[in-house]
Amino acid sequence: MTSANGSNPTDRKKDGRSVPSPRTADTAQQRKREDDRPGIWVGYGKLLRKFRLAAGYSQEALAPLLGYSAEQVASVEQGRRPAKAPFTEAAERVLNAGGVLATLQDDVDFAKLPAFFRDFVLLEMEAVSRFDVNPMLVPGLLQTEGYARALFEGHVPMLDEDAVESAVDIRLTRQKLLKKSPLVDFSFVIGEAALRQELSGSDMMKEQYRHLLAMGRLRNVAIQVMRVGSGFHPGLNGGFVLVETSAHQQYGYFESQDIGHVVSDPKQVSTFALRYGKLRSQALNVEESAVFIEQLAGER
Repeated sequence: MTSANGSNPTDRKKDGRSVPSPRTADTAQQRKREDDRPGIWVGYGKLLRKFRLAAGYSQEALAPLLGYSAEQVASVEQGRRPAKAPFTEAAERVLNAGGVLATLQDDVDFAKLPAFFRDFVLLEMEAVSRFDVNPMLVPGLLQTEGYARALFEGHVPMLDEDAVESAVDIRLTRQKLLKKSPLVDFSFVIGEAALRQELSGSDMMKEQYRHLLAMGRLRNVAIQVMRVGSGFHPGLNGGFVLVETSAHQQYGYFESQDIGHVVSDPKQVSTFALRYGKLRSQALNVEESAVFIEQLAGER
């Protein structure tokens, strides 16, 4: 519909140019958000709706049975929000979904990952060993929920609450690797500076120390601490990860300022391996590192 002068009533004039009205802009933004929805989230949502209707529930009636709000159920059905594992477990039980939704959970979780990180995660899934160096932060696979939340709440630019919750959920979900893959050799070299940097108070850090000690007791996990004042070591150039797959191919990965890069060139990967070996020889050994972390936690 046009006005008498032929212009669209939803448009406004600015410096002689037509610009969309706020309502038009809002619609365009909504369409963009819908276009950005991962296909697996949309597909999961359609199946959830099908099972819900077959069971005779409205969104409002189903929500309390799952332990979520009706708005959250609607968001999952519309593919705007990914289902978390507890949501899927509850939906399977209440709707008798026969394992259909549970089968999709890993793909739903994978689609939560930042695009730049997905290639590395695919390599990580095939790993027989994963070596991690982080001089400034506790590695993601070893972070407590409180530590991870403090990191994402301090993100610049600021993340909204849904984005923080999603990021924390992704990080905690990835940590299943440590126990889900008991034959994979996980090794971590963590800088002392990372352990002394309090993100959100001493209580949170004590919880983090205790978690590190617990993870370090797993048979397939080795944690070493690189003390401050140990002279120059390769970790001062920045953190990285070294992965060897079941096909005995090695890859490197490094990340900075929310940008990640997979390294596949054999010469560069060999350099990562050489640096990691040097770091392990310079760091405290596993037993010494556990004692040091216990001291930080006030347990010695």
